[in-house]
Amino acid sequence: MKSPAHRTRDIERQAGYLKPEHCAPPPPRTGSDAMWFIRDSCGIVCGIITWFLVFYAEFVVVFVMLLPAKNVAYSLFNGVLFNGLAFLALASHAKAMCTDPGAVPKGNATKEFIESLQLKPGQVVYKCPKCCSIKPDRAHHCSVCKRCIKKMDHHCPWVNNCVGENNQKYFVLFTMYIALISFHALVMVAFHFVFCFEEDWTKCSSFSPPATVILLILLCFEGLLFLIFTAVMFGTQVHSICTDETGIEQLKKEERRWAKKSKWMNMKVVFGHPFSIAWLSPFATPDHGKADVYQYIV
Repeated sequence: MKSPAHRTRDIERQAGYLKPEHCAPPPPRTGSDAMWFIRDSCGIVCGIITWFLVFYAEFVVVFVMLLPAKNVAYSLFNGVLFNGLAFLALASHAKAMCTDPGAVPKGNATKEFIESLQLKPGQVVYKCPKCCSIKPDRAHHCSVCKRCIKKMDHHCPWVNNCVGENNQKYFVLFTMYIALISFHALVMVAFHFVFCFEEDWTKCSSFSPPATVILLILLCFEGLLFLIFTAVMFGTQVHSICTDETGIEQLKKEERRWAKKSKWMNMKVVFGHPFSIAWLSPFATPDHGKADVYQYIV
């Protein structure tokens, strides 16, 4: 009997059945071949909203709370910290959005390509009927990206991209930095409310008292909402990395057919070898190591 994991795929052992010309075309690409961007209206809107909310938080923190503050050291420290974390959050978002998550070459399910793999007796290759690709193990097809993605965890509209093998680090950093600036903003809002209650409201902000209260309440609501959401997502992603099981694999309860590694090694696979401060940088490309994507445990 076939395992549940096998039933979720289209198995093709004969190259004659593969017909790339019947596949749907890939999504439009902009710029050079190195540029990855998904033209999905929902994802683009969500991405714009994300940047708008971060800039709104920047505006309230800087112009409503920090600049009017009398304590220069307090304003300088919190301004540098908040803006630094916000910059890293937006950089991580841009990298997660514009990095190829691990798309499998489209239309490579040809007789010549399969023969070039020199498969051993008993080895099986999988074909995606939607994009006519030879699917590496643990790859899944995304209906939004219209591509098969290696180690696809899920498609996130907030980054307008799939979270996969090549950009999971950036997505994890994005959730972490958003959670940090949300927590930082909430702490500063709490201190500002205490200061304003003790002092004259007209002296604690350059805006009118009603406008100041509305801006702070909106920031508080935004910070609390995003803190909960991104903190939960960050914890879920770290757990998924440590257990070496993607969100789709957990949802489909797919049979584990890959070698088991330690939690620390799984973290290194995503964030790079060896451990360094580069783990926290969205500008450092992780070294995932070399692995034969066509090796299966059968």
